[in-house]
Amino acid sequence: MSNTTVIQADNLTKKFGEKIAVNHISFSVTEGEIFGFLGPNGAGKTTTIRMLTTLASVSEGTATVAGHNVTKDPSAVRASIGVVPQQLTADNELKGIENVLLTARLQHVPKQEAQRKAAELMKLVDLEDAVAKPVKTYSGGMRRRLQLVLGLIHTPKILFLDEPTLGMDIQMRAKMWQYIQRLNRDSGLTVFMTTHYMEEADSLCNRVAIIDDGTIKVSAPPSELKEKLGGDILTLELTDGQDMTVFLKNIPEVSEVTKPTPNSYRVKLPRVEKALPAIVDGVTNKGLKITDITFTKPTLEQVFLEVTGRSFEESEKDQGAPSQWGPH
Repeated sequence: MSNTTVIQADNLTKKFGEKIAVNHISFSVTEGEIFGFLGPNGAGKTTTIRMLTTLASVSEGTATVAGHNVTKDPSAVRASIGVVPQQLTADNELKGIENVLLTARLQHVPKQEAQRKAAELMKLVDLEDAVAKPVKTYSGGMRRRLQLVLGLIHTPKILFLDEPTLGMDIQMRAKMWQYIQRLNRDSGLTVFMTTHYMEEADSLCNRVAIIDDGTIKVSAPPSELKEKLGGDILTLELTDGQDMTVFLKNIPEVSEVTKPTPNSYRVKLPRVEKALPAIVDGVTNKGLKITDITFTKPTLEQVFLEVTGRSFEESEKDQGAPSQWGPH
């Protein structure tokens, strides 16, 4: 991953009449980075991506993609990017290879290069045995892998992915990301992705930005965002007895103690392993017993909850199914 900026947004804004969908956001993405753009439906992420991919006009501010201004030079932007939308766009009546070569032609890829690249990519995504089969015979997972090939056939510098593994089972999701990570590692492909699988963004992205109400709330590596939550979460269930809140708060590095129920305690601290012996000894010395104990490491889902005030699943239920690439 280099220090070269390939996506730059400065005060990027989109208005629909009086409604501000994206409100003066600024961010950058460096070459070779996998960047996650997360947020509930209606937050502004799809509108932002539509501006970056020249599918929507910019109301205020500026954005450059691969060094080209999205407003002044949209053709150059489109030639530099690949887009894998949530919607499946391949022609069901054509064969897999026919879809790929047609897309290559539309992208002005020379015929011999297109054939070579098509064979290489179809092999990469395990579709070499299905190249001559009509797309209507493909499974859902095969169609998503073909969609990835369509987005890569012209060797873009930047790949935009909108929910690329939505609806896939966990094994197929893992394989899809193996393909994308291989391209990122081997060719330095920059990836700008949306996903509603928080663990996917957590494990794959170098950095993530969470947008809500048209504004970017946080932007940092997932590990940094999780650290800011205050570390590990320890949950204790104790037998009846005296309140242990003060005792727990006085343990070094404990940042917060709450009581979800009369006999349970939720403790935030940097490392559970370091403080656990003192906690167990203190509870025992007070004549109490631990009836249940669990601890969890911070997750990106918890960051999302902290930033937006709701889990991703709750935000999807509130506002409907994940959005496509239409107006937002």
